[in-house]
Amino acid sequence: MWRSRRNPVIGEGSPYARIMFVGEAPGYYEDLSGRPFVGAAGKVLEENLRRVGLSREVVYITNVIKCRPPGNRDPLPEEIEACTPYLDRQVKIINPDVICTLGRFAMRYMLKKAGVPVSSISRLHGKMFRVRLYGRERILAIMYHPAVALYKPPLRKVFENDFRILERFLQPSLF
Repeated sequence: MWRSRRNPVIGEGSPYARIMFVGEAPGYYEDLSGRPFVGAAGKVLEENLRRVGLSREVVYITNVIKCRPPGNRDPLPEEIEACTPYLDRQVKIINPDVICTLGRFAMRYMLKKAGVPVSSISRLHGKMFRVRLYGRERILAIMYHPAVALYKPPLRKVFENDFRILERFLQPSLF
């Protein structure tokens, strides 16, 4: 997979972020720029960040996979296995209070890592789990990938509503 990429997409945002977003894999525009979520799905993500009073600069955004899969296909298990040690280190370094999974691959990886039973994203989206992960207690917030708002218009409102769960973590007294 890495042979076909233009740029690795490691992540970006605040090294002190309380909230980290973990997507699935870079798309075409991410591969060109080396930045996560800069295409159409990135615009949806930024829109929703603004709605809850956040910006890209105060959160951290990354993906499970650091290189665009050929043909924009789903990541393969061996690709996830190869890239997740980097993701694990990112989480340990950034040390967020809340990890928002964007899409089913990020959801599966984080829930398994936390020892939480995995179900379909259609059942788990909008839910939060208080878990022990990477050596401390954190919140896992399960969300659809922002692309769902683009490719399945009836789910746009669902994505926006799920995103609003972050508002409760923006109050300093909660942590």
